[in-house]
Amino acid sequence: MTIHVKDVEHVAKLARLNLNAEEEQMFTEQLNAILQYAEKLNELNTDDVEPTTHVLHLSNVMREDEVRDSLPIEKVLLNAPDEEDGQIKVPAVLE
Repeated sequence: MTIHVKDVEHVAKLARLNLNAEEEQMFTEQLNAILQYAEKLNELNTDDVEPTTHVLHLSNVMREDEVRDSLPIEKVLLNAPDEEDGQIKVPAVLE
């Protein structure tokens, strides 16, 4: 696959970037170099490689849920800006 200057102009227009001719040429060369490097991957024999979604073998990195006592309401209300009848009072958002 090869990127042409017209492709760079099109993407720049979509991104609302104002590129001059020198920048368009520079980005065209850079993108083609990236694509050529990526094409080297096609030379590798991947027949015995299992497809994966991540390079690290992580299954579940979350901790186990533990049932434990919550904070007492008095302690929670100490951090509330305002409280009423044992509940945190907030400004009304509906009429």
